[in-house]
Amino acid sequence: MKIEDNFLDQKDFDELQTLMMGFEIDWHYGKSQVYPVGELDSDGKIIYPKEVDKNKFQFVHMFYHAPAPRSAYFENLVPILEIKNPVSLIRIKANLLIRTPNIVEDGFHVDMTNVPEEKQKQLTTSILYMNTNNGYTKFEDGTKVESVANRFVTFPANMKHTGTSCTDENTRVVINFNYFK
Repeated sequence: MKIEDNFLDQKDFDELQTLMMGFEIDWHYGKSQVYPVGELDSDGKIIYPKEVDKNKFQFVHMFYHAPAPRSAYFENLVPILEIKNPVSLIRIKANLLIRTPNIVEDGFHVDMTNVPEEKQKQLTTSILYMNTNNGYTKFEDGTKVESVANRFVTFPANMKHTGTSCTDENTRVVINFNYFK
């Protein structure tokens, strides 16, 4: 795992943070923060259970889903992509969680459940924290990465982790990157 503080130049981060925390970007309701592991049907598609915890929802903005950008704001991520220089992108998705009375952990997961386990070992996951708050990312081994604005954490995609809500800000916003190095 690699944690990088002050990842982006301050000007680039401020521009991205203004976009992500402002009114311009569109957020979409996600009925679950972590989709439960589903079963594969005869065509290899994942079928997710219909029941999810209705108290654990989030808002998402899909920047990229292979094979193409899905957002008019994809270009705003160029400074990050120039630093990381991935061989291939799989998905870039922003998550917005609203404040809760107590910190709520989502549940341990890997981001790319639709990728075979062998391929997951070759994938990398990174998280860019857009605002400072008392939420965090927790890993199965107990490691916690605090939500600090402009912090970038990188880890193997098959490493189980969970995000949380926060109690001290209106929202907790992160951008998740799934890619081949």
